[in-house]
Amino acid sequence: MGNESSKLMSYTLLVLLILIWGVSWPIYKNGVNFMPPLLFAGVRAFVGGAILVVIAWKNRHRLRFKSNWRYYLISATLNIVLYLGIQTVGLIYLPGGLFSVLVYFQPVLLGILAWWFLGEGMTITKIIGLVLGFIGIFLVSMDGLTIHVSAIGVTLALATALVWASGVVYVKKNKTRVDPYWMVVMQLVIGGAVLLFGGFVTEDASTIIWNMGLISSLIWGSTAGMAIAQILYYKLINEGEASKVGAFTFLVPILSVIISAIFLDEAITVNLFYGMIFVGLSIYLVNYQRKSKKVLSKI
Repeated sequence: MGNESSKLMSYTLLVLLILIWGVSWPIYKNGVNFMPPLLFAGVRAFVGGAILVVIAWKNRHRLRFKSNWRYYLISATLNIVLYLGIQTVGLIYLPGGLFSVLVYFQPVLLGILAWWFLGEGMTITKIIGLVLGFIGIFLVSMDGLTIHVSAIGVTLALATALVWASGVVYVKKNKTRVDPYWMVVMQLVIGGAVLLFGGFVTEDASTIIWNMGLISSLIWGSTAGMAIAQILYYKLINEGEASKVGAFTFLVPILSVIISAIFLDEAITVNLFYGMIFVGLSIYLVNYQRKSKKVLSKI
């Protein structure tokens, strides 16, 4: 009974995470129109981290900053500074649709890295599932793709996916050395501070247009989009297989397309339907377990 209750809780948290991320893309797309991108990302991360610091302050003895600062710094560099930074710059070189397709190669990379560095099982079925999920994301985004392809943009998009996957594996690999909650909190605070500094140095803060669109985007991004979503994601990653959690993130772009269609009057196409089928198959195959499965061994 306890195991079933735990599974139900995990799936509930997964649904909540997917909903938050799916809603966030259109919100961020609107908010970044009024604020330079690095500053926009930095505010969301830093304020989100500050909120979590206040909540976690009663357990500050678990922080152990003097002994754990290296872990916090590496985690912040991978998961916030490089991930959000490269993503922000990459969007300058590629259309958003193509960029998001390449970034969502992350679950495939995550499955490979989790197998190699965390010793998580890898089967042929799981590999096929991850590839099908990526094909599904490609189909969903295909209508928004343009002919213009930049080699720099493609490189930055794939780098974003690799940094994201590496950061997730790093956090899970060190969950016994560092308190998992404080790892997430500090990566937001440190990473957000670095992005803010970079934004103030390289961007023009006077171009910020303060309006309800920007304020609501920052409020959502700092609370649900960063603070809550980061805690949910790393909780699920730490408690389950990274590749399985990663497969569910294929649903995020699909939800974003559906939300954009409902609220922004964007068209729902046949490709979305086929993409949903591929993603559904992906999630089923990645989570499928046979009683006697042949697990791939590392060479």
